[in-house]
Amino acid sequence: MAANAHSLSRIHLQFPEFRTSINSSQRISSPFISLNSQNPFLGNLTLSLLHPSSTRTTHALSITTKRHPVSSAVSFSLPTGIPDRVVGDKIPKWSGRAIKSFAMSELEARKLKYPTTGTEALLMGLLIEGTSPASRFLRENGITLTKVKEESIKLLGKGDLYFFSPEHPPITESAQRALDWALDQKLKPDENGEITTIDLLLGVWSEEDSPGHKILAALGFDDDKAKKLKSVGSKPGFDEDK
Repeated sequence: MAANAHSLSRIHLQFPEFRTSINSSQRISSPFISLNSQNPFLGNLTLSLLHPSSTRTTHALSITTKRHPVSSAVSFSLPTGIPDRVVGDKIPKWSGRAIKSFAMSELEARKLKYPTTGTEALLMGLLIEGTSPASRFLRENGITLTKVKEESIKLLGKGDLYFFSPEHPPITESAQRALDWALDQKLKPDENGEITTIDLLLGVWSEEDSPGHKILAALGFDDDKAKKLKSVGSKPGFDEDK
């Protein structure tokens, strides 16, 4: 019984939010005590442990949790270096797949322990998203996520294992110009519709000194393939989110 009381004391120390009054001489119908608590990370927490007055020698401790649903929201626009160009009646929107691809780019930069989100990460994000026309075009031409990662490491080296990357690694200048190039295409008088993953990929290709462009070139992407890709997005009624 002393051992059980000691276990209960440890529970009180580890979970100070539990509040209960237990009288060891109290008559109980069950050898177990149930404690309930609200935890901001785990949600509703129910803790069952052996009552100190129980004569059972088996130590029992069970924890059940009910997690709260996690909700998140994403923006429907991406960073721009030309805010003065996107005011007025015609403000092009990014497609859902383009936004998801950018979010995957940030996540991949963090996983690789890179301090920034560069054009190489934009390519990885497109391939990780996996369902867009740009992603399919890359895979059809033999450009895969594994190959892009390998070329990135050759070009930029491995990230620092102990580097703690921020949740949103700052975007590099060349990656920002790639996004702005894609946005700029939809601001032309003869253009309309959303900014797509095709625009994003062609924006990376337009940055000739960027890691993303060099990786694409090393994997066989060229101006002819860029023209072919652009023709895919120029078809009447093209909507990559359908």
